[in-house]
Amino acid sequence: MPAPSARARTAPPLHRGSMTPTPWFGFWRGLLFALWPGLRWSGAERFDCAWHGAARQRRRVLLALVAVMVGAALVLRIDSGPYNPDAWWWSTTVLMTLLFAWVGVGCATAVMGAWALWRGDPHAPKLRGPRGPIAADVRTALVMPICNEDIAEVFAGLRATCESLAATGQQQRFDVFVLSDTKDPALQQAETRAFERLRTMLAESASGLSLFYRWRKRRTKRKAGNVADFCRRWGRNYRYMIVLDADSTMSGDTLVDLVRLMEQHPRAGIIQTLPQVANPATLHARAQHFAGRVTGRLFALGMAWWQLGDAHYWGHNAILRVDVFMRHCALAKLPGRGGLAGEILSHDFVEAALMGRRGYEVWLVPDLGGSWEQSPSNLLDELQRDRRWCQGNLQNLRLVAEPGWRPAHRMMFSVGALSYLVAPLWLLFMVLGLGGGSMLGRDLSLWLLTLALLIVPRALGVVVIAARGEAAAFGGTVRLSIGAVIELLMSTIQAPIRMLAHCLFVLGALTGLKLEWKSPPRSGEAVSWRDASRRMGSLTLLPLVASLGLLRLRAAFVAMVPMLLPLSLAVPFAVITGHPRVGRAVARFGLLRTPEEWRPTRELVRASESHSFIDLVPVPPVQQQPAMAWARPRRALRLASASLMMGLAALAMTVPQSGIAPELSPSLRAESDMALAWRAEQEMVAYWTEPMLPLIGEAPVRKRVVAREKPARMIDDALRQRAIEAVRMLATQPPPV
Repeated sequence: MPAPSARARTAPPLHRGSMTPTPWFGFWRGLLFALWPGLRWSGAERFDCAWHGAARQRRRVLLALVAVMVGAALVLRIDSGPYNPDAWWWSTTVLMTLLFAWVGVGCATAVMGAWALWRGDPHAPKLRGPRGPIAADVRTALVMPICNEDIAEVFAGLRATCESLAATGQQQRFDVFVLSDTKDPALQQAETRAFERLRTMLAESASGLSLFYRWRKRRTKRKAGNVADFCRRWGRNYRYMIVLDADSTMSGDTLVDLVRLMEQHPRAGIIQTLPQVANPATLHARAQHFAGRVTGRLFALGMAWWQLGDAHYWGHNAILRVDVFMRHCALAKLPGRGGLAGEILSHDFVEAALMGRRGYEVWLVPDLGGSWEQSPSNLLDELQRDRRWCQGNLQNLRLVAEPGWRPAHRMMFSVGALSYLVAPLWLLFMVLGLGGGSMLGRDLSLWLLTLALLIVPRALGVVVIAARGEAAAFGGTVRLSIGAVIELLMSTIQAPIRMLAHCLFVLGALTGLKLEWKSPPRSGEAVSWRDASRRMGSLTLLPLVASLGLLRLRAAFVAMVPMLLPLSLAVPFAVITGHPRVGRAVARFGLLRTPEEWRPTRELVRASESHSFIDLVPVPPVQQQPAMAWARPRRALRLASASLMMGLAALAMTVPQSGIAPELSPSLRAESDMALAWRAEQEMVAYWTEPMLPLIGEAPVRKRVVAREKPARMIDDALRQRAIEAVRMLATQPPPV
């Protein structure tokens, strides 16, 4: 017999199974199937559970809360609207209703999360015996798909997970698989060496944990295809499968509790944990971590409260029932051409819907801790991730009409697509508002109500933490409140940048255009000024240039300041918030810190210790270093360009009003307004008396006086005073008979 190859020595023997995808109905066929009388999809096994009635009731409550908020917004809109609204006003009102409903859903979900945290949820899955035994025949695979990742961080996090699992004493029931799709030969060889080193480390610690490595030579369907390939090869060996991301770290107790939950709930197909951000280094990552712990927990609890067994699946840090997954969750390609066809990108939402269609439950368990992931360290990385998510969520919109979906999963597809389509809707609303003059202070109360709905979840998160006595774990109530304000300001600055980027991503997905947007590697390295200028500058330059046309419209320009100011500061904002030094400075003041930082767990500490694998990271083949003579001039040039951009932005925002048009003094302005009001009143009287002219005779012909235009610099207050006195004299004279 020939000796086994190197690839065969790192993987267990094959035990093949079948995982065959079913073709999609398509949107129009699915819609016709739903509307055709007498047709029903009978592929699912329906079970009447106690949570079904509760879910229907809670979703009605959600819709009622959103309806109340939208109704209040419509009342304010109509109250401040014109007496005879035109089509322009009605179009902006329809857009406002849709956008306000979107904001209202988030606020209502956070309120429901606070209610669930206060009163609890009797229908949520809970462990009946926290330390109950697990059957001897239960086997679980811990699967980590990777592709061109930083091996030092990947294997450091996996080592922390394996060591924590070994500490539970249940490691014999788990097997760990590293599934690689890496194309770079040097990086693939480095992964193999890192895997061998990790296996040696675990063997020396007598953990007894089996660790396997599989490099896929033929890469198809990205991460979903990698997981499906594992299921076809070894899925029949395991009852459960826990899927990790390349940046995931999980506690051993959490892994064992997930298996116990699946054993105690046989109708559960997927149980999803709520991952928290691990070891944030930059200000951007710290703000994301803080928001997830303060506000994100309420959102997750609220979603779990009204979704119940029809919850989200985010594709990682979750446990799946392998047999059901192999039989029902294979993904077929979407037919057609363009960006919305081909391989499904956001496979996790579709897999959760396929589980629900076959009668199995998908649960989100936010209370189960010990689940972490890394957050993008800068805004460029996050936008790069959002681009893929945007295309995947718009793809899923084609599956809304598939027969057999549960209503919550149809809503999930729609909400996922709307989360990116809302960006062009906001942009369209602003453009129509400027064109119709509705953003010139007329809808101030409506904008204040929108701002209140955005602030309520953050304020509610702070209040809940303080009321539960958890503020000390965040550095105290003062630091907690200041951190919430900092996160709110950062989100406000990022909102216009995200809106333009999402508009670009939606355009690329719908038209099939290939839009290049390459970010720096996912790590804690600082963002360079050059890269931020190339990416952010190209995104924000056109709107800033277009806004110069608003300089003559003072009120419109002032109304657009909340959008134009963040766009003008996009480049320095991305660089500053993406620098680790700024993140460390904020941490020294105790701001944006969470309980995991004040008292870090052993898993997070071990995940941050990547020096054991750092020597295996391959060095880039070409590494050009700038000359020392040019280092300081280049740094000075970057600072000068950033200062110039900020100065121009500040100058544009503070242009004096007298530099655009001649201004009256306050007293003369008041008299001029009175004269204009009298003139409007006379025009209204003439409008109503015009039909009576044939009865009283023709009106006298007035001589038309053409006034020559006079330069603004030659108009003084004395001339203005004489003009106002002349208007006042005409006002006191009786009308001609």
